[in-house]
Parts: sequence; structure tokens; C-alpha cells
Amino acid sequence: MTEQDSPRAEGDHGQHASVQPDESRQPAGLAGYGQADQGQPAYGQPPQGQPGQLQQQYGAPGNGQVQPHNGPVGKIRSTGVAILLFIVTLGIYGLVWYYLTNDEMKRHSGEGLGGALALVLAFFVGIVMPFLTASEVGKLYEHRGQEPPVTALTGLWSFPGVLILIGPIIWFVKTNGALNDYWRSLGAVG
Repeated sequence: MTEQDSPRAEGDHGQHASVQPDESRQPAGLAGYGQADQGQPAYGQPPQGQPGQLQQQYGAPGNGQVQPHNGPVGKIRSTGVAILLFIVTLGIYGLVWYYLTNDEMKRHSGEGLGGALALVLAFFVGIVMPFLTASEVGKLYEHRGQEPPVTALTGLWSFPGVLILIGPIIWFVKTNGALNDYWRSLGAVG
């Protein structure tokens, strides 16, 4: 390092002077610790701008309206028939129901577990499926800006509700009913 490159001020023989950073030599985005780069908020600060601009930036519709899901509408399944099939097939229809309903919700919304993952989870750790499925149904309603009739907490009817025997039936009636109502609201018949 030559005398000219030294951070010492002229006439400073061995004593260190405070050196101010040359901001023109710093890479973009490092305009100074804690300072915002052009158009970007400082670290830890919320983004600035008009509400519509923020929504567009983060993927939400800019007009304040909730965009509907554009996927195919699912099938309405009779709650009574589904319970009967569950009993007659000794629970196997429960796996089929999880697969079909989660697959339809995923194709409709583009979000969620999907049928294959739901089937695997139902088979290996079935205790989580009432919570996950009720949550997915509730999210369909939330996406439209409506109060969800079921949430993950509805799964508590299934477990520990199984201890009162009727709990899983209450869970199924509530969850399947909410899903059927959602599909009906989109024009499904059945």
C-alpha cells in the first residue's frame, strides 16, 4: 500500500484519522449501514408505497378484490352415502375420500396437499388428516373473502373427539357439508 492509498490524512504522521467511507466506491445496495437503497426500505422496515402497489408487489390483486380460483369445480358427495361407504368398506372409503377431495381442492385452487400426498398422510399418519382437510376447506372460503365454516380446529371433533365416538361423525358432517356448499356456490350440482 502506498502513502497515497493510506487511510491517513495528509500531515498525519502515524496517527490515525477518522476516514469517511467513499459511498461512490460501495457496491449497490450498500449505501450505508441501515440506510435504504434507492426505492428499497431499510432492513426491518415495512415496504412503502400505495396499497395497490404493495398488493401487486406481493402477488395479491391490485384492485382490492379477491381473485376467484379458476380451476375445475369439484364433485358434491352425499354425506350420508359417504358415511355408509366408510362403514361398508371398513374405513377404506375414508382413504378414497381424502384422496378425491384433496385432489379436487388442489386442482381448483392450485394450493394444498393434493390427492397423492393426502392419501400417503392418511395411510401413515391419519390422525393429522381431519385437521389438514378442514383447514384446506376453510382456506377455499377465506380466499373468497368469506368467513370459513370449518378450520383446522374443526379437526378436534375427530381427535380427541373419537373418545366420545360421535366426534368423527360430527367432523365429517361439518367438513363435507362445508366443501359441498362451496362447490354448490360455484355451480356444482348433486
